[in-house]
Amino acid sequence: MRRLLLTTFAAALCFAAGAQDHIPGYYKDIFMDSGIMLTSRTDLPVTELLGLSMEAFVSTKHSYTLPYQFTPTDTLRQRELIAGSPIDENGILLYPDGAPRFRMVYMNGGRAGSHGKSLEDGGRQAYRDFVKAGGSYLGSCAGAFVASLGSRNAEGKISNTKTYLGLWPGHTMSTKLEKSYTAVDIVPDGPLAQCFDFDGRMHIDSVRHNGGCFAWMDDAPAGTEILAKYSTKGRELERDIDGLPVVWAHKESPATGRVVLCGSHPEGAYDAENLGLMTAMVRYALAGNAGPVVKAALAPGEPREMADRKDPAFAPIGDRQYHHFTIDVPKGVKVMTIDLKGFLDKSDFDLHLRASRTGFAFAGDAAWAHVGTKVDKSLEIKDPKPGKYYLSVFCATTVTSTMGKYGVEYSGRTDVLNGVPYTIQVNFE
Repeated sequence: MRRLLLTTFAAALCFAAGAQDHIPGYYKDIFMDSGIMLTSRTDLPVTELLGLSMEAFVSTKHSYTLPYQFTPTDTLRQRELIAGSPIDENGILLYPDGAPRFRMVYMNGGRAGSHGKSLEDGGRQAYRDFVKAGGSYLGSCAGAFVASLGSRNAEGKISNTKTYLGLWPGHTMSTKLEKSYTAVDIVPDGPLAQCFDFDGRMHIDSVRHNGGCFAWMDDAPAGTEILAKYSTKGRELERDIDGLPVVWAHKESPATGRVVLCGSHPEGAYDAENLGLMTAMVRYALAGNAGPVVKAALAPGEPREMADRKDPAFAPIGDRQYHHFTIDVPKGVKVMTIDLKGFLDKSDFDLHLRASRTGFAFAGDAAWAHVGTKVDKSLEIKDPKPGKYYLSVFCATTVTSTMGKYGVEYSGRTDVLNGVPYTIQVNFE
């Protein structure tokens, strides 16, 4: 039944204007945080619908009524994945140069303060670095709370929480509504309506809600977008939330990722309306990724060594990552040669070399390419037209990932996680 619903439902995705579900240059699309004190979710229906790749960290399952069963292994595994370890110094979210390794992080509901604390300083900073470098973030309920600076209480007092992430530099407020459902109104002609065809029906009757929040707009940062509002008119609730923001978004600059936050829980549902809401949020978050960047403009005859993990501009390359360069070709060049060389003890990784005159040299867009095994590659372009050329290095070597007790487990070429060093050089004749 679920498969039939997803297959039928996929037709509506054709409506999404400008939303890009697949972009090269990342290891995978989504990392899901089902960590300590969060819902121990292992699947996300929207990823199957959109054909997105995903990995997750899943802590020991907990209950709100039974004693917590977390162990030191939960803490250690979460710390190693998010904050880093000797075999992956930058952590699972980031490449060796600090670029986002996934396009988006999704954080589940649960207990925001406890999860934020469990991430520790290193994990919280990894999240901040991820969004600052262009990766997007989607959080529901606890995932929305913890992404803010803090909260406002009923007396109007604003409190900042040190263990929150501050990805959206505003404040939330609790709805005081638990184990219930609310209706949701999509903002007409807004971003969510552009990312999914709701067939003109901007009202969703029933979205699960359990202790969630809304955006406090009085001190919201400039650029905060209200995407959907609670619709609870006529209900007697402890706190009147009718018309308040249930879904909102913020993108600090073109160089950062987009943060999309939701006070309710559409993420696990398979019904068309909830799945449509989740689809629209995911697509809007993904559309907010920062674009590719040029590492450097190369100078002819000068080798550029990419081996310094302490300097992002000269860092080695990660798995399934692209490094982009440019070279300006003057008039009169008869032959342009682009050489890619590996280090003696790091030569058994598979790097690809590409060149293009029309834009970033991704696979399928590049007019010249040298792919295959090992690092060393060379491209020779005869009688190049003068102007700017785009060059790229792509790391095809990656880890083997499997699902274990705590979610993703890596094996195989784990040595790629700390990056592959190389030297690139362009010569003119």
